[in-house]
Amino acid sequence: MEAPVEAEGRYFDGLSARPHPVRLRLDDRFRITGRAVAKNWDPLDLRAADAPPPLMRVGPGHAPDRVEFADAALAAALAERCPDLHRREGAGGTARLVLWSVAAGISVLLVALFGVPYVARLLVPLVPDAVEARLGAVVEPQVLRVLGHPPACTGEAGRAALDRLVARLVAVRRPDESLPADLAVSVRCHDMANALALPGARVMLLSGLIARARSPDEVAAVLAHELGHVRARDPTRALIQASGTSFLLSLVLGDLTGSTVIVAVGEAVLSAGYSREAERAADAYAVALMTRAGGNGAALADILERIAADDGPRGNLDLLRSHPLTAERATTIRALAGPGAAGRQILPADAWTALRGICAPAERTPPGATPP
Repeated sequence: MEAPVEAEGRYFDGLSARPHPVRLRLDDRFRITGRAVAKNWDPLDLRAADAPPPLMRVGPGHAPDRVEFADAALAAALAERCPDLHRREGAGGTARLVLWSVAAGISVLLVALFGVPYVARLLVPLVPDAVEARLGAVVEPQVLRVLGHPPACTGEAGRAALDRLVARLVAVRRPDESLPADLAVSVRCHDMANALALPGARVMLLSGLIARARSPDEVAAVLAHELGHVRARDPTRALIQASGTSFLLSLVLGDLTGSTVIVAVGEAVLSAGYSREAERAADAYAVALMTRAGGNGAALADILERIAADDGPRGNLDLLRSHPLTAERATTIRALAGPGAAGRQILPADAWTALRGICAPAERTPPGATPP
């Protein structure tokens, strides 16, 4: 057994910067003794940390505590008896770090893809109507910002036709098909052919959709479809899911200021689609409302197919981006509507003309002229 080597040093517990005077002794073990300090370390576990000479700093590789000393004899004895004293993790440590980073990224991705949707489904029924209404009031300006702040369409005759259409659809609901009492449907002047359901029972029609419709039933069917999403609270579920995913991605990217989440909300409402189950349920709800209201439920398939044929793969944020159409879906819609659906019409011709002109600028009476 080699002769023991002793020296004075300072002990740090790894929890604070306060040093503790200790006595160091190296024999078959590395022993540290002092007031309220008693350590017995295996020399094979010791690693040296960076320190300016002649100071030396050592401690176990698996623990945060360390000792410091400046005794050359003890430093030489440690270098001789501790073969791994100056070993660095090197490539192995880097590889482990890379593997842990990849594992952490995959974990976040899995939570984003599967955990957040599951949590969103659980949370939606617990959100009070008043909270959801406030959420809608926050989301709508974000959506309008992404769209470029399109103005509201307020043509008096067109607004009356829209209110008539909404009232007709709402009136034919069954008792179990409840809709929020504060349902609000608006039209915004925008070339995009789209309709959006927002949290808080808000439905936004863009004038591009009305312009591309060939009948009032096509507009009504799209509106009824959005009411189906409102009834199922799909917009709130999608928003919770989109915000949660954005937050996780912000965490990975190191952006915790909240700006990524705020920006993502408006864009997510426009581009994020619902699940196939949610779309099928909204289709069925729309056809049922249209049928009971005396309209053509198959018009939903008609307008979706026409937009698909006209737009092709250009990929803009139209109705098909958030409500993708498949041949199977169109066939199902028509089967639900029935063979006699094509002969029905939900609004008379004059109301349809008024609705198409809802975004037309109001005529101004020349100065001095008598209003008609």
